[in-house]
Amino acid sequence: MGEKSSYISIKDWSENDQPREKLLKNGSSTLSDAELIAILLGTGTVSMSAVEVSRNVLQDANQSLQQLGKKTLKELMKHKGIGEAKAITIAAAMELGRRRAMEMPDRVFKITCSQDVFKILQPVMGELEHEEFWTLLLDNSHKVLEKHQVSKGGITATHVDSRLIFKKALEAGAVAVIIAHNHPSGTLIPSTADKQITSKIIQAGETLDIKVLDHIIITQQDYYSFADNGILS
Repeated sequence: MGEKSSYISIKDWSENDQPREKLLKNGSSTLSDAELIAILLGTGTVSMSAVEVSRNVLQDANQSLQQLGKKTLKELMKHKGIGEAKAITIAAAMELGRRRAMEMPDRVFKITCSQDVFKILQPVMGELEHEEFWTLLLDNSHKVLEKHQVSKGGITATHVDSRLIFKKALEAGAVAVIIAHNHPSGTLIPSTADKQITSKIIQAGETLDIKVLDHIIITQQDYYSFADNGILS
């Protein structure tokens, strides 16, 4: 059976059902997640439209784009209507979305609370399957000057080099820093090592007159603030 008889192209749908037409007329924000993914797919199957295929894919990811972004090509290709090329297209789109979220905003972001830190760093580390340790460098108005990865892998006091943190802070002219790392396990309880690392970095900052404002533990959907919980010491 030829491709034309096996697949239903979006261009062959009725005008009201065409996601591309809806995007052109009303903008991308008016489309559902399934409709946006359907545009990436372009075609469905002989029995399902591209939107229906997309809905199946999203349902398997519990309607979560974050979970969809974690799917392997093999997992995506288990769905009827998703071959290798379409699976690669979805994976590339998810990665572009992740990278866009990772970029610092064009304007300088001012930190007013721990939630602001979560918004900046969750896209960076919230979905990782390994631990990473990052730092935000701030000016005296608590505006973010730079963000840096300090270490990658298992986080212990021996792996987190406070000298590197404050070298970067001094080079940027920062007067304060916020440190953060992720817990791939999803737990928000700080470990003994987390507390030891915090104390070590705070002490190093005191000698340079650079204040550590907070230590944030980040998971996929939530965070824990040492400052908010009164254990920043």
